[in-house]
Amino acid sequence: MEQQNNAKFAFFYMLSLFSLIFTALAVGMIIFQIINKEIIDIISDSSGRYQPDALKFGISSLIIATPIFFITMRQIYKNLFLGILDKDSAIRKWLSYFILFVSSVVMIVWLIMTINSFLDGELTFKFFLKALTALAIAASIFTFYFYDIKRKEVKEKKDLIIRIYFYASLIVIISVFIASLFVVESPAETRNRKTDEAVLNDFNSIDNAVQNYFREKEKLPESLAVLKDEFSYITEEDLKHPSSNENYAYNKLEDKKYELCANFITSNISDIDLNGFNKEMWPHDSGAQCLSRKIEQIYEPRPQLLR
Repeated sequence: MEQQNNAKFAFFYMLSLFSLIFTALAVGMIIFQIINKEIIDIISDSSGRYQPDALKFGISSLIIATPIFFITMRQIYKNLFLGILDKDSAIRKWLSYFILFVSSVVMIVWLIMTINSFLDGELTFKFFLKALTALAIAASIFTFYFYDIKRKEVKEKKDLIIRIYFYASLIVIISVFIASLFVVESPAETRNRKTDEAVLNDFNSIDNAVQNYFREKEKLPESLAVLKDEFSYITEEDLKHPSSNENYAYNKLEDKKYELCANFITSNISDIDLNGFNKEMWPHDSGAQCLSRKIEQIYEPRPQLLR
C-alpha cells in the first residue's frame, strides 16, 4: 500500500517544502519591513529602508503559501495517524531531512545578508531585532522537524508537542498578517502614488527634451508641442496626464528657467519612506503644482560659419 502511495507522499512533502519556505520568508519579510518603517535610519541603503513592494510581496506570499502548507501537512499527518504512511519509511525520512537541508541553506543565506547589512552600517537595534526574527524562524523550523522525525509513536497517536507547534505557528502567522495590514498602503493609495510617479517620469522625458532643445536652439521652446516635432522620443502621451488626459502646463521663466504644472494626488515631500531620483528632482505636494527647472549643463554655442 505504501509503495503505491509514494508518489502522493512525495508530492505532499515537496509541496509542503516550498510552501514552508515562502511562508517563513514572508513572515520574516513582513517583520523586517515593519522594523524598517518604525525604526528610521536616513543614512541606510535600500536594504535598510522601508520597501512597500517587499511588504506587499510578503503579504501575498503569506496569503497563498500558508494555507497550502497547513493543508499539505494535515494530509501528511493524517496518513501517519492512520498508518498509511509508515514513520520509518524511506520517503518520509529522506524528504524530511531534505526539507531541513533546504531550509538550512535558505536561513543561512538570510542570516548572512542580515549580518552583512549590520556590517554595512545598519543600526545595532535594527540588526538585533532582525537577527532575532531570523533565528526564531529558523529555530522553530529545525526543532519541529527534528522532533517529528525522532518520534517513536506516530500511528493513532495525537502528539501534544505537534499540536503546540501547529497552534503557536498559526497564532504567530495570523498576528504578523494583522500587523502588516496596519502598515501596508491600500491598493488605491498605491495606484495614486504610481500615477504621480508616471507624471514625474513624463516630466523627466520633457526635461531631457527641453535641455536638448536649448543646446541646439540656444533658447527655450515656445510650447511643449514643439518638442514633439523636434524629438522622436517625445510622444503625445508624454505631454498629457496619464489619468485625466489633460495637457501639462508649461511656462517659460527668466534666466533659463521654466516650469511644468500638473495635478498630483499625493505628496512626495511628506512621505519619509519614499526616496529616489524623482523625489530629489521633482519634490511636490498634492494638488495643482508647478515645478520649476533650470538649464543646468553648460553648453557651447554652435560655431558660426565664416563669411
